[in-house]
Amino acid sequence: MTEPSAALARPTLITALARGWRRHCPRCGRHTAFAGYLRLAPTCGHCAEPLGHIRADDFPPYVTIVVVGHLIVPLILLTERTWVPPMWLHLSVWLPLTALLTLTLLPRIKGSIVGLMWHLGLKGDETQ
Repeated sequence: MTEPSAALARPTLITALARGWRRHCPRCGRHTAFAGYLRLAPTCGHCAEPLGHIRADDFPPYVTIVVVGHLIVPLILLTERTWVPPMWLHLSVWLPLTALLTLTLLPRIKGSIVGLMWHLGLKGDETQ
């Protein structure tokens, strides 16, 4: 683990979002920003950037629900209108697909939101 370097240039917003999507540190992109499935590491293991203080709270699940809903619901409606499968088939296909998609996207969306918050200098405890 190295100390934060002033020589390390601040990345662009798109870079911070992409690094977050990959669940990496938004500053250096070389080490994971997560200490678990959704828990942020206190600091980056490579550049020592403090990350654990960033609180994304309910925003990542909200965005995940919106994205998954906009992907799954049209497919369900299209399938129902085109083939009219029995309900057991709907349940056996769409429920696992929804769960898989949700569990796959949630940490990536949280990483992107953490990258956005880090880029903007937000901690998540700001008041209006």
